[in-house]
Amino acid sequence: MSTISNLVVFAILLFCSTGALAQTQTDLGRLRESFTHPPDGSRIMMRWWWFGPAVTKPEIQRELEQMKAAGIGGVEIATLYPLALDNPETGFRNLPYLSDPYIEALHFAAGEAHRLGLRLDITLGSGWPFGGPQIPITRSAGEMRVERVAIPRGAKSIPLPNITSGEKLLAAFWVANLPDAGDFQNAKPISGIAMENTRLEVPPDAAAAPAAIFFISSRTGMTVKRPALGAEGFVLDHYDERAIQTHLHTVGDRLMQAFGDHPPYAIFSDSLEDNESDWTPDLLQEFSHRREYDLTPHLLALIGDAGPDSGAIRHDWGKTLTELANDNYLRPLQQWATQHHTFLRSQTYGTPPVTLSSNRYVDLPEGEGKATLQMWRQFSDTRWAASAGHLFGKPVISSEIWTWLHSPAFRATPLDMKAEADLHFLQGINQLVGHGWPYSPENAGDPGWRMYAAGAFNAHNPWSFAMPDLAAYLQRVSFALRQGQPANDVALLLPNDDAWANFTVSVPPQKGSNTREEGGSIDESMPKLLGPQVIPQILDVGFNLDFIDADAIDALGISYPVLILPAVERLPVATYKKIEQYALRGGIVLATRHLPSSAPGFLNAAPETEEIRQISQRLFGGKQASGHFLQDESQLGSVLAALTKPDVVFSPRTPEIGFIHRRLSFGDLYFIANTSNRARTVHANFRQHGNYAESWDPFTGQISRLKNASDVELPFQPYESRLIFFTNADERLPPWSPPQTDSGTSIDLSLRWKVTFNASKQAIHMSRLHSWSDEEKFKYYSGEVTYEKTFELPVPGPGSRAVLDFGEGMPVPIPDPLPTFNMRAYLESPVREAADVYVNGQHVGVVWHPPYSIDVKSFLKPGQNDLRIVVGNTAINQLAGQSLPDYRLLNDRYGQRFVPQGMDHLQSLPSGIVSGLCLRLTP
Repeated sequence: MSTISNLVVFAILLFCSTGALAQTQTDLGRLRESFTHPPDGSRIMMRWWWFGPAVTKPEIQRELEQMKAAGIGGVEIATLYPLALDNPETGFRNLPYLSDPYIEALHFAAGEAHRLGLRLDITLGSGWPFGGPQIPITRSAGEMRVERVAIPRGAKSIPLPNITSGEKLLAAFWVANLPDAGDFQNAKPISGIAMENTRLEVPPDAAAAPAAIFFISSRTGMTVKRPALGAEGFVLDHYDERAIQTHLHTVGDRLMQAFGDHPPYAIFSDSLEDNESDWTPDLLQEFSHRREYDLTPHLLALIGDAGPDSGAIRHDWGKTLTELANDNYLRPLQQWATQHHTFLRSQTYGTPPVTLSSNRYVDLPEGEGKATLQMWRQFSDTRWAASAGHLFGKPVISSEIWTWLHSPAFRATPLDMKAEADLHFLQGINQLVGHGWPYSPENAGDPGWRMYAAGAFNAHNPWSFAMPDLAAYLQRVSFALRQGQPANDVALLLPNDDAWANFTVSVPPQKGSNTREEGGSIDESMPKLLGPQVIPQILDVGFNLDFIDADAIDALGISYPVLILPAVERLPVATYKKIEQYALRGGIVLATRHLPSSAPGFLNAAPETEEIRQISQRLFGGKQASGHFLQDESQLGSVLAALTKPDVVFSPRTPEIGFIHRRLSFGDLYFIANTSNRARTVHANFRQHGNYAESWDPFTGQISRLKNASDVELPFQPYESRLIFFTNADERLPPWSPPQTDSGTSIDLSLRWKVTFNASKQAIHMSRLHSWSDEEKFKYYSGEVTYEKTFELPVPGPGSRAVLDFGEGMPVPIPDPLPTFNMRAYLESPVREAADVYVNGQHVGVVWHPPYSIDVKSFLKPGQNDLRIVVGNTAINQLAGQSLPDYRLLNDRYGQRFVPQGMDHLQSLPSGIVSGLCLRLTP
């Protein structure tokens, strides 16, 4: 090639690389700007409970405007039970669900939300699960009713079970053992039962049998939980498409009339809590069609040991239930949403036994926090939803949050809310739906209405002035975690086939207590099947993970560097072949405890099981094996870290610190959070890093340059979090400076304050700062309190910093063992619970999280300075000092639709600035 040609090629390459760099810098500049000022679409949402429904247009407008001002980006309207009786003297009334006045109120709310730029979703029904008066018994949730009738010694006949509306006798058997023994291998079928008779003759060859067992296609009788006035009725059959179509035409079409040309952003299907729904009238026909054999002679396998094929038969029954829920509930629901120009947002877990891959029928998958500190280190429905979003290309993944946070209602603080939100972010969630915002009329007073068992995060919280600051933090992180693509290294296979094989039908007298294996749902089976060690080991050696299941592998393949099979016993042959090919192409496959050893299902089990064993031998046995088998599961973490380089290694190892990684075309973004109540400092070594590392502050939106792009020192306050971004694009940024640890000069501000209780306009002089609830007169005061003080400031030196310091938080001992619902921030603040700071009449900012300090330098002046601090506590003090509502007459009128939880034995809490306050002047 000539010199001129070489120069031309060089010039072209230089032009292309320069252009690419310029484009990268432009894209990165836009990203930084959007992080500082994130779009409204990444704001948090709130579940807005309409109780009754007893709503008015003025209150709807007021509360929507309050949410807008609080930094909330949208609502999901959930219509629930009444909280007050109609009163013609005051004009108060509950509007029947779907009535013209209710639809008019919904139309007004939709218009106001549109005017304010708020997203509006609607739960496609009242209460949960879907159902109501439009669902007849013949379309209601189905179950298999199993009746056992003992045969008295010498009896010639026994009574037949009573069959009522919506039921049908399917089969019966003479059994040699009682059902409690669980052994039915010698049972004999009963034929020729005439249901017009009331008794069944006992033939001589069955006289020795102690009982007969009858299988009846029946109904759970479950009714909608917490319904609004006029929404009472049976829960629909999630396996029968006619049931959801009835619901959509009666409820869905009627609700859409409220929206006109502006449909809701999404319709919402709440968590599937269709308790004990394990049957539908068409199941035998559907089973025969899908599984290609008749289930009827094998029904005893659903309640006990009917021979060596019992697990295979239960598997086929469970899988059929899953397919019916997908085909007859989720699919038509999504189709209806599309036809009405909206999205389907769904909590797709629970009963019926939907799987991870059932989320392919969902536009917006949603998880739900279980209110436990360790949710991010265990199996959770939150990671389930996030994994589904990552697998099926759903970029926005939401989660119901704060459901059981620091119960009871109004007890949770802004720090509690942040602490739980970070656990959701660490699992891949990037849209939060708060649970929730109680609609509360002005005449309900403070703190007003609340749901029976949930957080309450409306403007009736005395600390609500801190909500915009908290919401801005959550908005920035949500925005950041929508950028690029998820970069989790590990796919953890969920053993759906093993879960199905463990399903059973409950039998009286156990009916009503849960005798199914883990409740007969896939997600509830997983903690036991996965075990307690796998997920923590993956996280602790520096990886993050998604769940995957066999259906996803069959449909999408495996795109992760690592696949883990956690004690999987049953696996479809086709799936296992794909896993083998993945390993041969260089994918890392690890199996723990034992290898897959059988094919699922009843038909063709023997030849397919042999093939499964052959694949296990090829994949994990011998010197040529490409997989890695760990009989001792405790070695998983160390072996995994030896096989591939971890994404992030924290030194010292700190299990309380987690991360999630997003990969962009021009860099790598990490969200890192300290989930503990104590300060931690770690060195973080990142596998993916560029020439430059940046610290992105999710509280302020400020971006600064870190000194070292490979080994980054990260000091964390309790429950602190941050984002680290790596890029090769150079740009002048201010250097990141860690918080100052030296005290410098300190001015004590803890003495001589004027304290005014804003609601009552009463003022006291506090000689030394302490909890206002220590004052008997204000023991039960909940609200805002204003602290005022004047102090002298010497002339500060050049470049000095001035920080108003409330002191450190006090760690609260974490209970051992933890209670069922244990989610909260185990840290007591020196300011209970939020402080709004003003210096010389200028607003400085809000203090509600560690470090409990704020820079006030630019607001100070030499000489005399005026300091004003507005503090808001929780509403618990007021609730502790008053009688609880008496719902006797309400229950007499509507039936007991709820029981308030956690509201007894309330105690007044410390409130206000409870420790010393100082002004720190540092160089």
